[in-house]
Amino acid sequence: MTAHAAPQATAGTGTAQESGPGRGVTPRDWWIIGLLLAFFTLNFADKAAIGLAAPDLEKDLGLTAGQYGLMSSAFFWLFAAGAVVLALFFRRIGWRWSAAALMIAWVASMAPLTVPTTVTVVIASRMVLGFFEGPAHALCQSVVADRFPSERRAFAGAIVNAGSSVGPLIATPLLTWIIVTWTWHAAFTVLVAVGALWAVVWLVVTRREPGMGPRESAAPVAEEPDPNGDIDVPLYVLLRTGSFWGLALLSFAGYLITSLKVSWLPSFLHDGMGYSRGTVGLLATLPYGCAIVVLLTAGWLSGRMLRAGRSARAARGFLTMAFLCFAGLAMIAFTRVPPGGLQLALVVAAFSINSVAFSVAFAGAADFLPRKHRPGFFGCIIAAYSVAGIIAPWLLGAIVDAADTVSQGYADGFLVVGITICVFAVAGGLLLDPGRSRAVLLAETARRRAAATEAAR
Repeated sequence: MTAHAAPQATAGTGTAQESGPGRGVTPRDWWIIGLLLAFFTLNFADKAAIGLAAPDLEKDLGLTAGQYGLMSSAFFWLFAAGAVVLALFFRRIGWRWSAAALMIAWVASMAPLTVPTTVTVVIASRMVLGFFEGPAHALCQSVVADRFPSERRAFAGAIVNAGSSVGPLIATPLLTWIIVTWTWHAAFTVLVAVGALWAVVWLVVTRREPGMGPRESAAPVAEEPDPNGDIDVPLYVLLRTGSFWGLALLSFAGYLITSLKVSWLPSFLHDGMGYSRGTVGLLATLPYGCAIVVLLTAGWLSGRMLRAGRSARAARGFLTMAFLCFAGLAMIAFTRVPPGGLQLALVVAAFSINSVAFSVAFAGAADFLPRKHRPGFFGCIIAAYSVAGIIAPWLLGAIVDAADTVSQGYADGFLVVGITICVFAVAGGLLLDPGRSRAVLLAETARRRAAATEAAR
């Protein structure tokens, strides 16, 4: 659907159907959410595959830990550019074609990894994949914001974001088995095939969905009112609000966890904690499984707080801050205890909470963000937090290489990351205040209109 969420004529019928948060939630909305859940599931399965293949990659290509970390970070080198540049086209081509194009691009970028290859090809493949995965979250959150009212938006967003856990939860044991049984190339062959199938299903299911096609092909009908339509400021004004920086810092903290979970967690369980490859394939699913429960609980709790009369600042900012601080403290703690059950429990806790920043906190943006600025606003936040993906995998690898032992290197690296998560979470939680941002933006809108009126006299 378009970023304006306008009700549009159903292709082939000529009749308009309602679309947007003002018309209530229908079963059709949940079908779209289900497809986006599958979309995000594949999105994260693609990223997790490189971490699962790490031992084979290092052996086949002769990589050190630092070199592998650099290769992992290549995914994020163009991630920010894709998040900003491609998101700007969403309103023009519609959600239907945006999602299909992204999936086809993911499939094409992974195709070279289905056969024996070189370091240069792997890095190029990850760069291209990162560029086209950059806007995926902005696309999903914009669709959620268009289709769900405020009190249900966090829960719907949490379902979509659960794909970040469902993907690796399903893919980790399956892809590990494929890699151990055959090769890491076979794992990417499976991902390519499933991605191509999703693109076909999406195009078939959404062919009659109002607003999913190009805007110029739809019949002109009345536009759904924008709940933040009374805010009329340029994008750069939105980027100066405290809530923008709060969201950027919270999502940066969350993405520190995400990037290390997909790139280093399997290697840490194998090399740092001593588990076998087969056992790692099972243990690595634990944080993803727990993350689904955490995501849905956080989304439900945020909605319940709003319905109980709590402020958006508490339900979006403070709640996200509390979850991320718990993750950071758990990460600090697991570097201080010996290997065993307690350490494993702390590892699972630390790596289970990252996606709260991308559902509960992001839902707060829709409380003050005009619909026309959603793609650009979300794109800029994604560009900011993608820096965590560039730095964290490479830095952890460099610390491991520099340490006397692999175990000590992991302990030192995760200690630094845990402290950073807590600092960014507190700063972001204090800055995110949707209510205040809305008041500031309304005042700026009034000031600009008054200045324009005065200049016209």
